[in-house]
Amino acid sequence: ALDYMVANGYIKGMTETQFGPYTKLTRSMMVTILHRVAGCPEAEGTLAFTDVPAGKYYTEAVRWAAQHGITNGVSQTKFAPDSALTRQQMVTFLYRFADYMEYDRTATDDLSDFTDAETISSYAVEAFQWAVATDLIRGTTETTLEPLATTTREQVILVFHRLLTMQD
Repeated sequence: ALDYMVANGYIKGMTETQFGPYTKLTRSMMVTILHRVAGCPEAEGTLAFTDVPAGKYYTEAVRWAAQHGITNGVSQTKFAPDSALTRQQMVTFLYRFADYMEYDRTATDDLSDFTDAETISSYAVEAFQWAVATDLIRGTTETTLEPLATTTREQVILVFHRLLTMQD
């Protein structure tokens, strides 16, 4: 999965010699990967998020993701680019990205086998139902999804690899 993601230019190392697989993934890292997978399309308009400065590696990715409804930010004016990405945010970004890419999002699953399903925020339930049904997301155990846990670079690589190879 790592070789696939790196070879296609979807993700890069933290430095020239360090990948950081167990590093927490930030919101800006996630939208950057999504933007790269989409082919780095140009975004239009102004960016409403005051905490996304011009010229950062993620600025255009955030602009694009917001423009296409992949992210709504954490508020009307804040994106929180350096905040750790939760599993439910990751799944929701992927679900919205799948819509943008016109991937099939009709699969759904009952989450009642997961003891923490009730902790999933309402905005992420449908996305989790799809992600579990398509095997993009597997529980952190057989009975837990841990929607509020942070996502690591390693985890997101596996999920993206599953998503992209499903489309091949």
